[in-house]
Amino acid sequence: MPSHNQVQHGIRANLLQMLQQLVQVFLVGLTIGMTRTVVPGLAETEFGLAKQAFLSLSLFVVIFGLVKAAINLLAGHMSDQYGRRRLLIAGWLFAIPVPLLIFYAQSWWWIIWAMVFLGINQGLCWSMALNSKLDLAHAHQKGLVNGFNEFSGYAAVGIAGWATAALAEHYGPREAILGFGLIVIGLGLLLALWKVVDTRPWARLHQQNHQDTLKETTSPKTLPFKTMMIFASLKQPQLVALNQAGLVEKFIDALVWIFMPVYLLNQAQSLVQASAIIAIYGVVWGASQLITGPLSDQWGRRGLIVGGFWLCAFASLGFVWVETPLAWSMLAAMMGFGMAMLYPTLGAAVADVSEPKSRAGILGIYRFWRDFGYAIGALLMGGIAFYTESVIWPFYFVGTMMLLSGLWVFIALKKPPYTATSS
Repeated sequence: MPSHNQVQHGIRANLLQMLQQLVQVFLVGLTIGMTRTVVPGLAETEFGLAKQAFLSLSLFVVIFGLVKAAINLLAGHMSDQYGRRRLLIAGWLFAIPVPLLIFYAQSWWWIIWAMVFLGINQGLCWSMALNSKLDLAHAHQKGLVNGFNEFSGYAAVGIAGWATAALAEHYGPREAILGFGLIVIGLGLLLALWKVVDTRPWARLHQQNHQDTLKETTSPKTLPFKTMMIFASLKQPQLVALNQAGLVEKFIDALVWIFMPVYLLNQAQSLVQASAIIAIYGVVWGASQLITGPLSDQWGRRGLIVGGFWLCAFASLGFVWVETPLAWSMLAAMMGFGMAMLYPTLGAAVADVSEPKSRAGILGIYRFWRDFGYAIGALLMGGIAFYTESVIWPFYFVGTMMLLSGLWVFIALKKPPYTATSS
């Protein structure tokens, strides 16, 4: 544990640990990315799900979203009690069964169980990696930190989706996930054990600085969880708008995860071709956040969030109206850039309106609603596809919801003027 004199905020002052945390979230992104195109492809070829069994196909993302949302809800409070590093290590241990369950799966329910463990892994590891970087950085670097974090994670998602599809062409889909997954998970666990430090001392210094700024002399008291949940979800208008925005923006990612591979395969694209198009979405999303994250620190959050929603809406609505790989690739890139505009900016905006003493908990509540969007979005899209007997209508549904959610944020964050703060 570092002494008080050794604790300094700032990316440069903590560069080695920042890099370690970026490697962690990159490996976490690889872990979920390996399931992005191969698992939907397995649904019909390995487990006999008919092309119209959209509710069954959506179920694995519903379960993943529910589990990850629940873990996010608890992770903030748990990290304050047990430490960021311990939960990071626990998250990697929970990931070990994922490739094993997929490799040995005898029915679709084995895949569902794999998603339970994957949801726990993602909820713990991704949250801890981000919280640790926010602890280490200066308060005014929140947008930059979120940008680097999401760049590392979602670029990895795109890379892993393409890589596992390419490996599946040569070795088979189960073998590709088993080998790729065990290597990535093993590396993440080893680095977490040997290289990562716990960042609670940096979080305590943030809180002390906040108290000094407000001239507070009493020790901060963390709000009870129930009070914090009600405050963030129902009472504070800006947090309510940001939480619903987080929920709805996951509709895009659920669409890309479930229905984009199915749609592209139905358009006579091979698994590798479909994976390449989907990888463009992930890589553009990740790389663009290096720009949009710090940009939100300078320009404010509202414009980027609203613009990102409406850009994603246009891309979703237009995706089923084009017929060439080039057009699909351009619209996938547009979706990725739209997500880059809103994704790190939403996290930074939530951090803006959260006091340091409750930031981990408030961010955990935000991530709960955000990842609950996987479950809600997958369930609604599965139902729509089932009743319309088409994979096209989910694209229209998501586009409409993105338009409406962006409008809510536009109105809710209008007064008072909403910009990044130094809290």
